[in-house]
Amino acid sequence: MSNGKEIYWNPMVPELTVMDFPASLHFYVEVIGFSLMIRRHEPEFAYICLGEAQLMLEQYHAQGWNPAELERPLGRGINFQIEVDDVAPLLACLQTHNVPLYRDVRDNYYNTGDKEACQREFLVQDPDGYLLRFSQYIE
Repeated sequence: MSNGKEIYWNPMVPELTVMDFPASLHFYVEVIGFSLMIRRHEPEFAYICLGEAQLMLEQYHAQGWNPAELERPLGRGINFQIEVDDVAPLLACLQTHNVPLYRDVRDNYYNTGDKEACQREFLVQDPDGYLLRFSQYIE
């Protein structure tokens, strides 16, 4: 991810343990449209970005940071909000790849303290069940 000058690294980047690395990498890069920043093997690992959003994917392995046995869906209790300029092209890609939505697109209004903000958003699960909430700011 570059703005023409240098790569920007977010100070906090979630790393998702995945069970089928090729399926996850395909989903994030080919279906969603993330770009590959770093790719390593043994264990399989990718650092990916979509705009300013960054994620890391790592194939499950016994030496990984696994505090307990993993059960699907992974990531219970968390969703990752990813801001995009327009949710429509992403929705079209998901439909083309027959990926069902976890929650249909809708406009949600949030009180920010000063005013009310609107976000057009939807949720989709990745191959391991992690919830991704794609959000478009609506003025």
